[in-house]
Amino acid sequence: MDLELRHLKIVRAVADAGSLTRAATALGVAQPALSAQLKRIERALGGALFVRGREGVRATALGELVLDRARVVLPAVCELQEEAQRFARQGTEGYRLGGTHGPLLGGLVDRLARQEPGVPVTTYTSWSETEVAGSVAAGRLDFALVGVCGESAPPEPGRLAWMEVARDPVHVMLAEDHPLARSPRGEVELAELAAEAWADVPGDGCFGDCFAAACVRAGFTPACVYETDTASCVHLVQVGRAVGLCRATFPVTPGVVTRPLAGAPLVWRHLLGWHPAARAAARAPDVLEHARAAHADALTRSAAGPSRRALAP
Repeated sequence: MDLELRHLKIVRAVADAGSLTRAATALGVAQPALSAQLKRIERALGGALFVRGREGVRATALGELVLDRARVVLPAVCELQEEAQRFARQGTEGYRLGGTHGPLLGGLVDRLARQEPGVPVTTYTSWSETEVAGSVAAGRLDFALVGVCGESAPPEPGRLAWMEVARDPVHVMLAEDHPLARSPRGEVELAELAAEAWADVPGDGCFGDCFAAACVRAGFTPACVYETDTASCVHLVQVGRAVGLCRATFPVTPGVVTRPLAGAPLVWRHLLGWHPAARAAARAPDVLEHARAAHADALTRSAAGPSRRALAP
């Protein structure tokens, strides 16, 4: 049997997990199948790679040698694949944009399409900022338009260049007949919503933890938080089942009123990311300018209204 990259990945997974059972779970295979595969790898390499004991597995001297090489080879091959994908992209015109939920991606597409009619603009969306950023790092996308909570670091900080598009105070969505929707104060104290159920879209950043911490500072713990898609969040607010969290750019929606939270306890930063070695990096200043203009347009059309400015970048 010839040694392949997938065999090195298996050896590394077993070493990282410390047991065949945990490694099998991480790799998504049955433990007997993984054990049989490991035995075939050991036969191909001429000896045992791990010593099996009651507390798991421990690498042998041969295993340590293989692991040392694997830790060099696997990242190098991954980097080669990403560079090849970026190189293959060099002669291709167009924009490949990735983003999460929100109005900015659509606004950016519109502005780029109007600036360069006939130039293809493709999009990919995901609730996961990490997934979108990883696709840019791997050369599958040119730009990532995502957001992070407060001053949190963006995903892939060592591989992608990031610039801030804008930052917004987080608002609360209320049903139009909610008592606080008619408050003449305009803004809402977070503590006034202590008895409410909440609705928000999922994400893999720290926003959920930051929201929980803000509630604790306000003197309560949220009784219920529905994590679901944007349309379902809006529906839960419209029927009075929950109040929702949204950005200042949230569009005008029938049956929903948005209000800023007093003191801006939560802030959302819109970011544009790209790979500095990709050809698309040369277009980053232009794309960033369009993204900022798209944010300004969205804020003007939002439920917050043009009188409520976003926080300065």
